[in-house]
Amino acid sequence: MTAPTDAFPFLSTLIFSPLAALVVLGLLRSEQVQRWWTLGFTTTAALFSLLLLPRFDSGTHAFQFVEHAAWIPALEINYTLGVDGISLLLVLLTTLIAPLCVLASWSYIKHRVREFLIALLLMETTMIGVFCALDTILFFVFWEAMLIPMALLIGVWGGPRRIYASLKFFIYTMAGSVFLLVALIALRLETGTFSLPATMGHPLGAGFQAWVFGAFFISFAIKVPMFPFHTWLPAAHVEAPTAGSVLLASILLKMGTYGFIRFALPITPHAVQEFAPYVMWLSVAAILYGGFAALAQSDLKKLVAYSSVSHMGFATLGIFALNSGGIEGATLVMINHGITTGGLFMVVGLIYERVHSREISAAAGIGRQMPIFATCFGVFCLSSLAFPGTNSFVGELLVLAGGFKISTLLIACVVPGIVAAAAYNLRMLQKLAYGGTHNPDHSKLLDLNFREIAMFAPLVIFVFWIGLNPQPILRLMHASVLNLVQQANPVLTQVAALP
Repeated sequence: MTAPTDAFPFLSTLIFSPLAALVVLGLLRSEQVQRWWTLGFTTTAALFSLLLLPRFDSGTHAFQFVEHAAWIPALEINYTLGVDGISLLLVLLTTLIAPLCVLASWSYIKHRVREFLIALLLMETTMIGVFCALDTILFFVFWEAMLIPMALLIGVWGGPRRIYASLKFFIYTMAGSVFLLVALIALRLETGTFSLPATMGHPLGAGFQAWVFGAFFISFAIKVPMFPFHTWLPAAHVEAPTAGSVLLASILLKMGTYGFIRFALPITPHAVQEFAPYVMWLSVAAILYGGFAALAQSDLKKLVAYSSVSHMGFATLGIFALNSGGIEGATLVMINHGITTGGLFMVVGLIYERVHSREISAAAGIGRQMPIFATCFGVFCLSSLAFPGTNSFVGELLVLAGGFKISTLLIACVVPGIVAAAAYNLRMLQKLAYGGTHNPDHSKLLDLNFREIAMFAPLVIFVFWIGLNPQPILRLMHASVLNLVQQANPVLTQVAALP
């Protein structure tokens, strides 16, 4: 399951270099220098992460860039890192989003700038750590550590109800983490190891798998968040600063779907087979509910937040289709949602900075004065509704194709959610780009400056690059997905025969 240990600690460097940058940041006095330092470091980290691509062997499903060291020998807890084709993509997404979050907060964050940037760097360390950890306790440590800087981002730099939103986020996710910890301890007692690769494929009784999967499901469903565990998300998104919303949408929600892929499918395959139909119908409910809830919103941030519930429903739908098309589509949906919805939250933050309101009516017709902005916004809206030629189309198409192999009725029920996505995205685009006959006065507003263009440009490029040429990404994950499908579809008679 793991390739030979790499000579250079690429993953440890990616995980812990933000902590070194954080120390330097604490010594800098000028707020402007602090911003430039953090931007320079996160950009360098993003470029450094690209070194993984030419060294990655996409022909094998084995974990690569493996690092291993004893951490707590008495408990047989180890510091073990590694990535496969799926987790590598999520690591690259994380490093891409980090410098864009710095740019998005450049003029918005005006107080406690140093502390804000420290929280961003801590978030980068914990997020990359989650996607690289191959020891279950190490995974849990990074999983939990992420809560603190995220709660601070919302609670200190958020909107008027920031304390409420921060506490709700923390309590919901902490409650889910308790179930995760119980499941990990139970697996250690049953398998004798905390090693994630060793736990995958370990023969477990059908009854044991059922309740372990239940614990996994609660924890990861809250993080996604799946319907009906989604209620913390709109509050967190609405009150979070722009960078916090981008991190939530682009990276943190993916930790839930990544948990299903990395833990539930390979460790509890029998339970996954038993409960997959129910999870798929919950995913359909999320697609419909999120779509129609977004259609009813006048607040731009709430609209994008509810659209996230809908889009992540496609991810869980593809994962629990348990076939290669569905899982590859789900992974693409995860990556594409991070790009597109991250861009939409940056758009909302930019509008708020200019018109001091998130209401659609207050920004109506803003595109007439800001054509470059309207172009970028239009690209993200078309991507969000999965227009052919954009990144989201490929992912959702693969998910639907994978779902058709399971149930035609189930996929037919998804159609109203797809129509709703087109409706709320086109309505939002029409209102903001053109407005009506009586729009607010936007004549004094300036179009995107160089910093803002630099913030949007990488995301716009990826919208079309993935949409027109998805094969490199599919090739990168293909071997890992095939192995995952094999792990999730064992010979059930062998499992059922176990005590």
